[in-house]
Amino acid sequence: MKRKGLYFLIALALGGVGAVHAQDTTAAPADASSSAATSSYDGRWYIAPTVGAYYNDHKRDTNSRQIYYGLGFGRFINPNMSIDAFVDRTKREMDNGPAAGGGHSGNSWSNTNIGATARFYAGDWNAWRPYGLVGLMGSHHQNMFDHGWAPAAELGGGVSKTVSDSADIRLEAGYRYDWDNKTYPNKSGYGDWFLGFSVISRFGAPAAAPAPAVAPAPAPADCSTMDSDHDGVNDCDDKCPNTAPGTIVGPDGCPQKVVIDLRGVNFKFDRPKAGETDISKSLAVPTADSISVLNQAVDTLQRYPQVHVTVAGYTDSKGTDAYNQKLSERRAQIVYNYLTSHGIDASRLEGPIGHGSSNPIGDNATDAGRAQNRRTELQVQQ
Repeated sequence: MKRKGLYFLIALALGGVGAVHAQDTTAAPADASSSAATSSYDGRWYIAPTVGAYYNDHKRDTNSRQIYYGLGFGRFINPNMSIDAFVDRTKREMDNGPAAGGGHSGNSWSNTNIGATARFYAGDWNAWRPYGLVGLMGSHHQNMFDHGWAPAAELGGGVSKTVSDSADIRLEAGYRYDWDNKTYPNKSGYGDWFLGFSVISRFGAPAAAPAPAVAPAPAPADCSTMDSDHDGVNDCDDKCPNTAPGTIVGPDGCPQKVVIDLRGVNFKFDRPKAGETDISKSLAVPTADSISVLNQAVDTLQRYPQVHVTVAGYTDSKGTDAYNQKLSERRAQIVYNYLTSHGIDASRLEGPIGHGSSNPIGDNATDAGRAQNRRTELQVQQ
């Protein structure tokens, strides 16, 4: 019986290793080694065929070394601890007493143990890892005198090594104490030393490798504080990014032609006089309308600080060209002075210049047309 169980255990262990090797060969990529070990904790379930030997307590009256075989089922619950449920079995031949000449008798007793063992590991997953173990079990005794259950416990240690993605080996030794008090009426409790070798075969697909950590994307810049093309419109509101430097743009950041219309700012005939500085005395009635137009022009220039204008004055056709030239220059100058006195920097103003009676916009043959020609213009420099 003992040989049949041992042969079964060896076949089971070799079959498990073969299955694990086949699984690793199939799953590994073409450029990976089939013997490459896993690099981190693997929580898959495994089976653990085991074969080992006892050095028996002398009180058992049996030869001191016996083979045992078993099978465990368990998993790692974290990188440094595993728990196995197991069953193992041994059969011991009883010794003849001295009166019977010693040696083995024809009688034997067997033990079947069912229990659980926790193992506690140290070191890197892929290295030879030392561990300690503690286990509790029930031990079923069967012999010529009696049969029944008794509690048992074990303590020990060993070393383990991961040899592939789905297989480990472990070698362990320890002490197992059996509280059997029935096998021999005059004896109670047996302590046996044991040595075991197991092949761990994990089953199921290996866990996928953890995805590489991705650095968090930097927080997007606040576009309301940025003006990439320096056109005075923040990037959130700019619908025409990358406009050329110096381009006049509107509130949406798109190119815009600025027109400053002074139509409505008309002068009285032959005004201003030389040396006259109060513009309101020179403006056509109603004066307030012309002042309102001038103030709108000031507001436009303040809203578009990049805009430069030429201040140009004109007259109607009455009078000589020389006189009209001087009169147009005075009209340009008095508007120029009005703008600078209301906060417009002189560096943004070209002139003042006069054009006399040239470029009329009204008919000089009528009073209304001549009134239109007595004007000043702000000509935007694009």
